[in-house]
This record gives sequence, C-alpha cells and structure tokens, in this order.
Amino acid sequence: MKRIFLGVTGASGAPYASAALRALTAAGCDVGLCVSRSGAHVISHEILRAGRDAPADPDAVVREFVARSTEHPHRVTILGLQDLTAPFASGSSLAPAALICPCSGSSLAAIAHGTAQNLIHRCADVMLKERRTLVLMTRETPLSIIHIENMAAVTRAGAIVMPAMPGWYNHPERVEDLVDFMVGKALDHLGVENRLLARWGDDPEVRVPDVPPADLGSTE
Repeated sequence: MKRIFLGVTGASGAPYASAALRALTAAGCDVGLCVSRSGAHVISHEILRAGRDAPADPDAVVREFVARSTEHPHRVTILGLQDLTAPFASGSSLAPAALICPCSGSSLAAIAHGTAQNLIHRCADVMLKERRTLVLMTRETPLSIIHIENMAAVTRAGAIVMPAMPGWYNHPERVEDLVDFMVGKALDHLGVENRLLARWGDDPEVRVPDVPPADLGSTE
C-alpha cells in the first residue's frame, strides 16, 4: 500500500482536495492528511457551505471533510498541523510522495525558502531533501513576480508545480469533470493509477470514473 501525504492549505480550491482524498483512498493508498487552520476555513466555506466565518472547531471540519470525501476513512490518518513527531516529518519514514492541494502562496513561499513552520511545510521539505515526489497544486491568479520566482525556486529544488488549470479537450460536462482532470494529473505524477480523465487521443465519451464524485456540498 502506497503511503501518500496530502496537505491542504488556505487557498480556494477545497473541492480539489476532496477529490484527491477520494481518489487516493479509492486507489488503496494510505493517506496522511494534514489541514492548516486556513485550509479548514476554506473547506468550511466551499465544501460544508457554512459561510465565510472561521469555523469554531477546525478539527470537526476536518473530520466532516473526510466523511464526505471518501468511502474508505480507515485509510486516512488525520495529522495535527504542529505534530512534528508524525512519520512524514522525517526522511527515514520512506514515504514516497506528497501532494499539497491546494497550495497557497504563503505555503509556496515557506517551501521555496525552507522556512518550515508546520507539518505541511516540513513534509514538503523532506520530499525535496530526500529527492522524492512533491506536487504543489498552486491556486492563485493573477501571479505576482514573487509567486513566479517561488515557483521557479521549488521547481529547481525538484518539486512539480501544477497550477489548477484544467483542460477542456475531454469535453467536461460538470464541474466535477474539471476537478477530476487536475486530480488525475496530480495522481499521475504521484505514481497512483487512475481513470479520472480522458487521455489525449482517447474518446472522452468512454471515460468511466473509478468512484462516484465526492459530495462537494451541492444543494441539488
């Protein structure tokens, strides 16, 4: 079973994180999930539809996020943001890959400059120093020169910068199709097999998702 770290930070794009957790656990991965306080705030607003106020209990938000995002919660270990005793904080744990999704500009900066302030930053630092796979799904627009230079810095260090820019060549019909496109691309780089997107040259009409879409808070 592949062990994957999933970090969720405070950028808009919580549905990407939800779909990533769904797909990783459906593929049989053991996921270490760490959510920043700002990440929990965004999840509360974008997934749970609880409004823009910061949640009173971020831990409860994360638990509800897991319950809504996967049918395999036993494959998810929720990690504390400041828990530097977690296995993912050390290169000796041999965790092969990490995905930060979405990755905020401030998290990108901390990773680019090696100023780890929490487990998400530390895990990214471990992936870089151990020459393992680190995928950063950045979510910000437009980009300032600071963002661009930080993206260049982490790329030189070995990370894969994957801005949330879904393609349209598979003729998406739902928002979930656009989300799955990006998550499928991320899982490809993590080495996790998936059928979340139609490959170039494939017939998009025959795309069959591995699992039903996560509950993204639809009111339908």
